[in-house]
Amino acid sequence: MNRLFLAVSLFLLAACSQSFTDPRDVKSYPIVQIGDTKWMAENLAYETENSYCPDGDNRNCPKMGRLYTWEAARTACPEGWHLPDSLDLATLVAHAGGIAVAGEALKSTSGWFKKGNGSDSFGFNALPAGYRGAGGSFDGIGGYAYFWSATSTPDNLAYYLFLDFSSKTANINAFLKEDARSVRCVSQAQ
Repeated sequence: MNRLFLAVSLFLLAACSQSFTDPRDVKSYPIVQIGDTKWMAENLAYETENSYCPDGDNRNCPKMGRLYTWEAARTACPEGWHLPDSLDLATLVAHAGGIAVAGEALKSTSGWFKKGNGSDSFGFNALPAGYRGAGGSFDGIGGYAYFWSATSTPDNLAYYLFLDFSSKTANINAFLKEDARSVRCVSQAQ
């Protein structure tokens, strides 16, 4: 059992040592492979129209990335990367242990308030950047992470992955496309 744990730990460490540099702004992102998908292990921070720093504070962008409206999120990822669809998010949650525990496995080991930190078992390093509502108000920094998917609903909402400081769960919900949420870009593993 200890050899298996060591082998898995070494695999995860090797996967986390990969990185990608976005040629548009020369920002480097760590990469983690979870299942057959490579994920950026940080929130996208590339500035586009209709993207915002969490809580409206430019000092939050370097650590927490930017918040994007759904339309902006759909084209924000660099070449060779894309916004995950709802199936990508569901597969991520499944690989991280399922709805009941995936939140804890995906959340970073620091940055969440009220002892809401996770184990970051997969190197995903989810941080609670909160969101920006369609009316321009910010909420949820320190307590909630929302990651857009590229999938729209029949009633013109869009799916996102939701992580909460007070829960081990990971949920896929749908909400207004005009809200601004975090982006994690994905690429199929080679």
